[in-house]
Amino acid sequence: MSNPVIEQLRQRRSVRAFTGEPVSDVDLAAILSATQQAPTSINGQQTSLVVIRDSDRIAQVAQIAGGQPQVAGADVVVVFVIDFNRTAEAAKLAGTEQVVERSAEGIVTGAVDAGIALATFQAAANALGYGSTPIGGIRRNPADLIALLDLPPRTYPVVAATLGVPDPERLAQVKPRVPLESYAMEETYDAEKVAEGVATYDQVLRAWWDAQGLTQMGTYSQDTAKTYSTVYFPTIAATLRAQGFEFADEA
Repeated sequence: MSNPVIEQLRQRRSVRAFTGEPVSDVDLAAILSATQQAPTSINGQQTSLVVIRDSDRIAQVAQIAGGQPQVAGADVVVVFVIDFNRTAEAAKLAGTEQVVERSAEGIVTGAVDAGIALATFQAAANALGYGSTPIGGIRRNPADLIALLDLPPRTYPVVAATLGVPDPERLAQVKPRVPLESYAMEETYDAEKVAEGVATYDQVLRAWWDAQGLTQMGTYSQDTAKTYSTVYFPTIAATLRAQGFEFADEA
């Protein structure tokens, strides 16, 4: 028996084309409320969302992200922020000094919690018929985004998401993934299965692009190698330090 939630998640796709219709205030509030209920480490709730609806400000975010039209065309853009400013306020109430943002664990915890929130946001948006795409491109110029959003120390924008009504005439196909057995491994990590899965997926993705007439698109190996052979967002460390984050726990 099929389950509607499972089917919705299995049909998840990045929506990059919108009709221009507005997201209703009621629906947006419901999506944000559902997102807030996502779990966080120690219930620290060290994630905040900056919700942008002003078209001029959305255009600025699109420019910061490299001029992405999928951002400029969205009705709403939400920026997911690591927020140890909130927990610092809690530490102040408790009469202690917070140091978590000066540790590798703090940065990992903040990024994980923001990722959980992003996934929850997308699932909630899809459940109400809206489309969304994660936007890692905001890290292309984090300093400008920090200034635009007036983010205080101990905060950092790690990812954004678009939100809008999908254009049914330009709806993307559901993209295939690496073989499940090379993704979900039993008991221990299996490097051989991972390597086999990469080789298989290279052919699967090539055939998927070709079936849509997108023969100019690269294979999995070509695209990942092209991106990951460079440090493509080189100012992350500097802007993290400027916001008060560091790896002070290094041995």
